[in-house]
Amino acid sequence: MPDNGKLFKPLDPLLHSELRLAVMSILLDAGSADFVYLKAETGATSGNLSVQLDKLQQAGYIEVTKGFKGKMPQTVCSITDRGRDAFAAYVDALRSYIPGSKN
Repeated sequence: MPDNGKLFKPLDPLLHSELRLAVMSILLDAGSADFVYLKAETGATSGNLSVQLDKLQQAGYIEVTKGFKGKMPQTVCSITDRGRDAFAAYVDALRSYIPGSKN
């Protein structure tokens, strides 16, 4: 790779996953969404989505609230301020990889 005098910023490995990035993008726009909606929008399996949501929750990027909608169980995910900041930093870091992009 040619030396362009530009340092590449490290990418958050937690967000550098297609499914976790998709979930964060959805939540960034919507603020919160239920599990069924996230599953439909991402095309993920229930098991994989559950695992990825747990990773985001453990990092403090999202909050997961379990409750009921009528008699049906419902899981709602909400982005946290920490998650918003991490996403913004991730996008900023990606820009360091784009030639001619302003950081």
